[in-house]
Amino acid sequence: MARPRIKDVARHAGVSEKTVSNVINDYVHVSDRTRRVVREAIDHLGYRVNLAGRHLRKGRTGIIALVVPELDVPYFAELARHVIREAEKLSLTVLIHQSGADREHELAALAGFGSDFVDGIILSPLALTADDLRERAGVPPTVLLGELLEEGADHVAIDNEKAAREATEHLIGLGRRNICAVGGREAPGLGTAEARTRGYLAALTEAGLAHHPDAVLPVDDFRMPDGARAVTGALRAGARPDALLCLNDQLALGALRALHEHGLRVPEDVAVIGFDDVEGGRFSVPTLSTVAPDKAAVARVAVHLLHHRIEEAAQTPQASGAGAAVREVQSPQDRVVAHRLVLRESTEGVA
Repeated sequence: MARPRIKDVARHAGVSEKTVSNVINDYVHVSDRTRRVVREAIDHLGYRVNLAGRHLRKGRTGIIALVVPELDVPYFAELARHVIREAEKLSLTVLIHQSGADREHELAALAGFGSDFVDGIILSPLALTADDLRERAGVPPTVLLGELLEEGADHVAIDNEKAAREATEHLIGLGRRNICAVGGREAPGLGTAEARTRGYLAALTEAGLAHHPDAVLPVDDFRMPDGARAVTGALRAGARPDALLCLNDQLALGALRALHEHGLRVPEDVAVIGFDDVEGGRFSVPTLSTVAPDKAAVARVAVHLLHHRIEEAAQTPQASGAGAAVREVQSPQDRVVAHRLVLRESTEGVA
């Protein structure tokens, strides 16, 4: 059986093809009755919008790329799910690419993978430099996630420094005074770890607590084994923390294991808080307190910013011909998304 076309829907509903198109595109100037009749005809005939044809008529592919460092990190997996859901609402397909935090891979993404295969990029960079962003041509449209390297592209993140300060203040409010930062980095820089470390140090200073360099526990990576190794090493070296600020939940889950193996109770002996609010932290023993970024909002803002930039690019003479109307291009947007402390067993119930 031939695939139903828009003219078949129009004939079945007793309306024009233009009216069917208006309903499909959700134009407001269609009566409720007409909209209902057309929707019923679409359902009856099993009509499906030809998205490929629609995108090609606009000179696009309808595909955007989400580029993250590692696909098996729970935060990025959960974020990808939200990005896909938001993109589907705009009839966009998401290509997911793993960069491995490698600069060459991130540069390739920034350049659109050297082809016109994608209309735009949502990129979570770890290895790019400010110079890399300065040198980019701005094509394809790009939205950056995480810490802002430099102006030049739209950017979506939480306030990592503020979030870490609030988490540390919570630990201090519990009476904890010897707080280690697992995964901390005191070196100057604009990365997420650096921002969270600054927030941790700011909270200690504001509370009048001394900062001991050994209390910042660096890691090679931000996975559970790294958290376990960092805490095990500190304990064997004689550290006696009464609280741990872990810069992501994976580190915190590893830290919980190390504390258990050394006979330390959580939260009685050591309170633990992480970042990201991944699903595993809701099922650990004890359950994990964490800083929860609004991942759904990060995805929503990023996808809609990118969609706006794709539409904006389509209005340029290069995209639509010399006679096209040109919109005024907006300056790069820096959007800060909400976060909140989620307090569970690993810090709560402490006298």
